[in-house]
Amino acid sequence: MSYVKYGISTDFVERVKVKMKSPAVKDKIKALLDGVTKRDLQDRAKVKRLVAHAAAVLNERLTPQHADNIVDFVLAQKIDPKNTFHLLKLWSMFR
Repeated sequence: MSYVKYGISTDFVERVKVKMKSPAVKDKIKALLDGVTKRDLQDRAKVKRLVAHAAAVLNERLTPQHADNIVDFVLAQKIDPKNTFHLLKLWSMFR
């Protein structure tokens, strides 16, 4: 798993996946990410803010190092939310 290279544990990912199955949590995360652009996802400050907000919604405590690891991972993926291929790649990564 490529996220493991960034110091993101599989336990953390599995916990988040379970929480995302809740319709209320899923809707809050979708609302948080509504309107996010490729440019936003390449801006370290914006991604850090999104990670912090998502962690709060998911009720996950992140150490500063863990949050930085997640930010580094997101930046490295060069995600374009308008590109279906990018979204499918991410989806397959976290299935």
